[in-house]
Amino acid sequence: MVQTIISEGIITDEALHEFRNRVGKKLRINHQFNELASKDAIRKFSDGIGDPNPLWRDETYARATVYKTIAAPPSWHNSVLPTWVLQGLAGVHALHTSSDWEFYKPILLNDRITPECRLTKCKVKQSDFAGKSVIEQQEVKYFNQNGELTAKVKSAAFRVERAAARQKGKYSKIQLPHPWTEEEILEIEAQVLNEKIRGAENRFWEDVAAGDELPVLTKGPLGLTDFIAYIIGASPVPIKAHGLSLRDYRRHPAWGFRDPVTFAMEPIYSVHYNAFAAQACGIPYPYDVAVQRHCWLIQLMTNWMSDNGWLKKSYAKYRDIVYLSDVVWLKGTIVRKYMDENSEHCVDIKTDAINQRGRSVMNGQSTVILPSRDRASNPVKKRLGKE
Repeated sequence: MVQTIISEGIITDEALHEFRNRVGKKLRINHQFNELASKDAIRKFSDGIGDPNPLWRDETYARATVYKTIAAPPSWHNSVLPTWVLQGLAGVHALHTSSDWEFYKPILLNDRITPECRLTKCKVKQSDFAGKSVIEQQEVKYFNQNGELTAKVKSAAFRVERAAARQKGKYSKIQLPHPWTEEEILEIEAQVLNEKIRGAENRFWEDVAAGDELPVLTKGPLGLTDFIAYIIGASPVPIKAHGLSLRDYRRHPAWGFRDPVTFAMEPIYSVHYNAFAAQACGIPYPYDVAVQRHCWLIQLMTNWMSDNGWLKKSYAKYRDIVYLSDVVWLKGTIVRKYMDENSEHCVDIKTDAINQRGRSVMNGQSTVILPSRDRASNPVKKRLGKE
């Protein structure tokens, strides 16, 4: 029988024993959203994160770059598999807490990408959000059609009992949706439209210094259509309609619940756009997907570094929840400039993302390899085998 309420699992000793037995094993991937990096798949993903970079969408522009064709943004890997596989601990809610990316090869138009995922660690801890919790860590590797590793990501997630999270009510005092004034909204929209893309204008390593700040990237207020656009480009779970979804819920009752307002079956994933679902999991209002936020961070990097820069690494810790109606300002500051073990010209960039409440919702560090004017080096050519 289908669930009329959201399923509520318990973190039992038996469930933990079964979960721990999976550590080190390759996990079955039931939902790979994208495989082919088609023009449409890259465009829809870029639309879903609000990234207008012509390298991802304009064939004429892309042919004039070192890529010679449309490329996918590094974050497009999230549309293949969003850094981890939801598995085990049935009915125990999952909140993504961090991702640590390394990028090795570009994804070009019509490449085919295959992911592999392993559970690497799990441990029990006490949390302010929901008491007894489980931290799980996974590693995903992405390979192209030639068997080449294009990226690797280590991720962590926080697993909590939904009933305990409701009882704690940690976020219950936040005013949601946020009460913006018309003047504030107009100022935010001006910032959004002021986005700067370096593009074909090289940013050389010799021209940057520790202490330099990246232009701020503004996202929001996050709306329902923003989230729908992200699902279209990078659905982390199977999103189906009518009989297709109903058959899934009959086979897997814990996957869904009946919405008390519309009486339609909805996936647990609808916590991101359904207030009833979010509140049933102890969160007062629909909220973003954490990796969606990380895609914005990667956009900050690619906007700044130019077409000939290479994003080597990007680590982010998802520190707080971003709700529908929130605004996020993404920032970066160069903290180190150096040549790495491969004699490539790197900068480390400390990053932060601040919401309208003045809280950091995501921080971390990224490493960018820039072209060198003095040494005539180009990190993209190197990864394309042209240098």
